[in-house]
Amino acid sequence: MIFKVFYQEKLTEVPVREKTQVLYVEADSQRDVRKKLAPFHYNIEFVQQLAGAHLAYEQQSENFKLAENV
Repeated sequence: MIFKVFYQEKLTEVPVREKTQVLYVEADSQRDVRKKLAPFHYNIEFVQQLAGAHLAYEQQSENFKLAENV
C-alpha cells in the first residue's frame, strides 16, 4: 500500500501549514509508516492511505515520488 504523509521537519517546532511537507511511503499499515519514519524525528501530522482513483490522481502529479530511504 502507498501512504501520503503530511509532516513538519522539526519535531520541536509548532506546526505551521506553510511549512508542511509531503512524503509518499510504501508500507503495510499506518503503524508501519510511523515506524519507518521514526528515525527521522519528523512531526507527523497526518497519514493517508492512497488507493484507486485517488492514487492514480496523485501519481500524475510531478511531485509524486516514493521515499526510498525509509
